[in-house]
Amino acid sequence: MSARVVVDPITRIEGHLRIEAQMNGGIIEQAYSSGTSVRGLETIVQGRDPREVWAFVQRICGVCTLVHGIAGVRAVEDALDYKIPPNAELIRNLMIGSQYVHDHVMHFYHLHALDWVDLLGSLQADPKKTSELAQSIGTYAKTSPGYFADVQKRLKGFVEAGQLGIFANGYWGHPAYKLPPEANLMAVAHYLDALAWQRNVAELHAIFGGKNPHPNLCVGGMPCAISLESGKQAGTALDVVGLERVRNIIEQMHDFVHQVYVPDTIAIASFYKDWFQKGEGVGNFMTYGDFPAKGYGDPESYLIPTGVILNRDLSHIEPVDLDAEAEIQEFVAHAWYDYKAGKDAGLHPYQGETTFAYTGPEPPYQQLDVENQYSWLKTPRWKGKPMEVGPLARMLMLYANGNEQAKTLVDSTLQQLDLPIEALYSTMGRTAARTLETALIVDELQGWYDNLVANIKSGDVKTFNETLWDPETWPKKAQGVGRMEAPRGALGHWIVIEDGKVANYQAVVPSTWNAGPRDAQEQEGPYEAALAGHALHDPQQPIEILRTVHSFDPCIACAVHISDPDGEEVLNVQVQ
Repeated sequence: MSARVVVDPITRIEGHLRIEAQMNGGIIEQAYSSGTSVRGLETIVQGRDPREVWAFVQRICGVCTLVHGIAGVRAVEDALDYKIPPNAELIRNLMIGSQYVHDHVMHFYHLHALDWVDLLGSLQADPKKTSELAQSIGTYAKTSPGYFADVQKRLKGFVEAGQLGIFANGYWGHPAYKLPPEANLMAVAHYLDALAWQRNVAELHAIFGGKNPHPNLCVGGMPCAISLESGKQAGTALDVVGLERVRNIIEQMHDFVHQVYVPDTIAIASFYKDWFQKGEGVGNFMTYGDFPAKGYGDPESYLIPTGVILNRDLSHIEPVDLDAEAEIQEFVAHAWYDYKAGKDAGLHPYQGETTFAYTGPEPPYQQLDVENQYSWLKTPRWKGKPMEVGPLARMLMLYANGNEQAKTLVDSTLQQLDLPIEALYSTMGRTAARTLETALIVDELQGWYDNLVANIKSGDVKTFNETLWDPETWPKKAQGVGRMEAPRGALGHWIVIEDGKVANYQAVVPSTWNAGPRDAQEQEGPYEAALAGHALHDPQQPIEILRTVHSFDPCIACAVHISDPDGEEVLNVQVQ
């Protein structure tokens, strides 16, 4: 086997991801994406009461908290044709929307920005010039020279003490960094501010769902009662105090996104315009749709439309049917699973199987056997085609459907950067799309909040549908799908219910769509395709690989989970 550049683990993500890059003269000729820990949560919920499944599957990930729980309750509600009250839909929209804003800001500053920002380069900055730069691009309140001087002093203290902590092991000083020192210092300062900001934003989930991460949900609506009392705290109910706090949090989110996140993205992108020409991927994009205005059962009312864009063609959108057996299928030709029908078969999630079959090298190993199986991620396909999911897919879908805000955000940003629409199909385009999506979603939050308050003022405080709660009223067999757009992309949970219990459950998650291995036809997934053609300045410091992989915002915990060979629990923790 010829040598490859191996990055394992990919840092600054949640979970376990390995990238192997086959080189040819300093250029990545082929790339291989491998999830390195086994998945198995679907088997845990089999045989359980469907109404409790959300509490298990929500623990798939602690980063994209909430989203698997929402998909789980929607799957059961879809299977049982279980409608939820308008207030519950609005509260879910607010919680999902705030998850987008929180998640995207955290990804940019804490997981991805340091691919573009030279931390140590900020020590050379002039705080006064940094202040002038910050004032020239945004309206954020913290722009004084003293503010930036204090940040620089703190950072210098860390460096001199040899205590970089979370900033350790970076490729600082790599020639791929292009920002001037002042831009580096500004970005590092905003990195630190975002840490405090995200703590406050997370309160919105706690107000509606009792806690964060993993807020409380329920099949049939939302478990938060609404109180009409005013002037005093009404216990655990959602009252005027809680609603006012939600309004303040939405305002904080709005200000940081528009005053800091959007200007920072455009400023950084202006120095890396060559990265608008790299890292495209497969050229096919898919969305399931989300943010219902008239209920989950009316996709036409979704803010984010559903559909497929093939070969970059924004003039034609293919419909997506999540129930059709011939559309969405998962393959295991290059994954460590077996199907009864054979390795080359494709299974719709309703018929999905989760049978472990590790055939890889015994750890530790030098490189994977990519001619055979090399990942714990399955390979999802839509009508046999690889699909990219995530913010870029959603912004393209909104743009293609004529959403005025999306068109304004995209066109004005490309105009500022003097770039064509084709620039979006790239590493930096993917990063910019995530920022623009955040601006769009944060502006929608106020409308959902206003509608919720208007309903409450009119006397409508219902958040839960009590019909169909008795399993005796359920059909003997039912199946349904819980679709949603998680921050990282199209997320689907498929459930089959028999005799009141879960007979089969399959979660097909965004990072499986994007990070999955090749299929039986050797078609690459989005990660693998996006890395091909990259030139590495230094294989020992492959920052180019990090930039493109991080642009997808990997969350591999959603795709892989730990189990011992016999399926027994690995650890039992008791808390007194």
